[in-house]
Amino acid sequence: MFDQVEALVDEYADLERQLADPSVHADAGRARTLGRRYAELGPIVSTYQRWRTLGGDADAARELAGEDTAFAEEASRLDADRAIVAEQLAALLMPRDPADDKDVILEVKAGEGGDESALFAGDLLRMYLRFAERQGWKAEVLDAQESDLGGYKDVSVAIKAKRSVAPGDGVWANLKYEGGVHRVQRVPVTESQGRIHTSAAGVLVLPEAADVEVDVDANDLRIDVYRSSGPGGQSVNTTDSAVRITHVPTGIVVSCQNEKSQLQNREQALRILRARLLAAKQEEADREASEARRSQVRTVDRSERIRTYNFAENRISDHRVGFKAYNLDQVLDGDLTAVVEACKRADREAELMGGAG
Repeated sequence: MFDQVEALVDEYADLERQLADPSVHADAGRARTLGRRYAELGPIVSTYQRWRTLGGDADAARELAGEDTAFAEEASRLDADRAIVAEQLAALLMPRDPADDKDVILEVKAGEGGDESALFAGDLLRMYLRFAERQGWKAEVLDAQESDLGGYKDVSVAIKAKRSVAPGDGVWANLKYEGGVHRVQRVPVTESQGRIHTSAAGVLVLPEAADVEVDVDANDLRIDVYRSSGPGGQSVNTTDSAVRITHVPTGIVVSCQNEKSQLQNREQALRILRARLLAAKQEEADREASEARRSQVRTVDRSERIRTYNFAENRISDHRVGFKAYNLDQVLDGDLTAVVEACKRADREAELMGGAG
């Protein structure tokens, strides 16, 4: 059933031998690559070994059942346990998103609803910042355009893991399902009649690209500088420190004005540009991939209305996976774990069904 795992067991044993060789660690890059692969294969190998052990124990119990009927019940229990482990192993063997270990750039944009939408964008930003804090991640606001009432018209934030993460459990693995249109239903602060309004904000999540992944040719860039606008301290609004970068081949435009230095704004804009170019590159690869792969990617399509935040009922609903909970106040304070896990679980089930089909 899992014949292909034997090759992975052999690879795991070989990696273990290599990592035990002190000479390997003289090359930090190679040691890091081997260590990462070793950590990735560890859960697969241990789960496979448990699956095999349960199978052997169940066969032994069946042989003894002729002498003692109690062993028949034991065999049945072991078979049930083995079936559960088999499901876990099948999930581990599914192809995983190569970006799952990456950090992200997350953008929140006000949409329908004017000032109320901008306030809601601010609520979403705080939710993600609090979630990052709970996870032990570092968050850095790259650029922000505030609204008159204190929300955000547009804000970009980089979210990074502070330490090494388990394979497949990086920031992207946990936040990639947040991309889409988020809808809020509540009484706006600007509403004098107490009527509930519906407005929306868009969230875009991009895996952050390393320089080696996206080669940005300086000749393909048009860089404009201009005077910053809005809040920002004494010097931000009085010098040409804001930067707008246009990637001519794709038409992607990125602006940054948060920092006082033109150079700092340029570097922040390039970070966002690289992430968008990497996402565009991945989307192109997805279009060329199988229909099964494309169906998985649709879960992070930002054009879909994915979630509703109903303040009157303290309810949060994720429309893609049927998740519903009545702890909206806690979710907005960063307790996103249950929502994220529901999305992960649905994605795994879709992958398993796709693999079975």
